[in-house]
Amino acid sequence: VQLQASGGGLVQAGGSLRLSCAASGRAFSRIAMGWFRQAPGKEREFVAAVAWSGSSTYYADSVKGRFTISRDNANYTVYLQMNSLKPEDTAVYYCAADSKYWLPTLEAEYDYWGQGTQVTVSS
Repeated sequence: VQLQASGGGLVQAGGSLRLSCAASGRAFSRIAMGWFRQAPGKEREFVAAVAWSGSSTYYADSVKGRFTISRDNANYTVYLQMNSLKPEDTAVYYCAADSKYWLPTLEAEYDYWGQGTQVTVSS
């Protein structure tokens, strides 16, 4: 599976961004997808995941109620809608894919990773 993330940028606190991750190379509708992020000097952390059907999602507490993960299986794309952004959301965001688990939330559970896209939130 090849993953290509896009949509990052610079936004003011309180603003919104939508990240996209385009997948290719495998039956997209049968793989779980997730988003992780890594801030400078910190370890990469889980943000959100969506099951292959799109019916189940899971979020880190830090983004719950502000971020929404969704997927379009027809177009092999997963999205992360980020609202009410805060300076602490500043990080490189990575999309990831996994074919083994229903709703993986651990970094080690994911087999495929895209390149990161930078999100910077100014105060």
